[in-house]
Amino acid sequence: MKLELSERLYIEDLFSRSIEQSNLEDGKLVQVEKLTGDASTRRYYRIFTDTNSYVACIDNPTEKGSNTFVKTQEFLENYKIRVPKIYDKKVDKGYILEEDLGNITFLNYLSHIENCEKEFEIYKEIIDMMMTIHRIPKEDVLKSEKFNLRFDQEKLNSEIKFTVDYFINSFLKLEDGELQSQILNEFEAINKRIASYPMVLTHRDFHSRNVMVKNEDFVLIDFQDARMGLPQYDLVSLLEDCYYDLGENNRYRLIEY
Repeated sequence: MKLELSERLYIEDLFSRSIEQSNLEDGKLVQVEKLTGDASTRRYYRIFTDTNSYVACIDNPTEKGSNTFVKTQEFLENYKIRVPKIYDKKVDKGYILEEDLGNITFLNYLSHIENCEKEFEIYKEIIDMMMTIHRIPKEDVLKSEKFNLRFDQEKLNSEIKFTVDYFINSFLKLEDGELQSQILNEFEAINKRIASYPMVLTHRDFHSRNVMVKNEDFVLIDFQDARMGLPQYDLVSLLEDCYYDLGENNRYRLIEY
């Protein structure tokens, strides 16, 4: 039996149990459709019934209560952050049944914006969502014991080292040991200073492909790697988005906002 077919049957069985054991008022399962995944081990399937649709995430099994996505989703939802609803989960089997958010990302949505002023107003809504995360009291974040990672000096140094290895060495082919050492040394001092500032909870990958649009509602996804860091980190991810060319005038207006 092919792996994909085997997994589909596995999902159908788990979904049938979800219907039996939860308050989901659904009838007949109609279709299971594989979705394009992200850059991880997770696989996604859209499940259609005769009345609704869902998304099933299949990942590596974890111990009960230890799934990072589930723990982060519960934490953010508790602070009124719009994230996908979770209808059922069996993390020991690597199964999470989520709300179907459709296929429209914020990036897709932006392609239909008519003018710069509308673009500015919509980006303000996204920044408001971002700031809601940043305003979660630090004591609550630390007390939760869900976010033990942070953008400390060691992490920042490793990201610069990653850039040197893959951008400068592999892509630009500049295998210059003296240049590499100079870059790493310069950033050592910068990263030490950055890591000394007060930190907040950050999404860590806040850009136009990690916000979905459902019924004009903006929904945050891919938040499982959230960690403590500077709020500017998320802001730069959004305003210097590699997927969308935000106009320079609006970028400065949004920084001021």
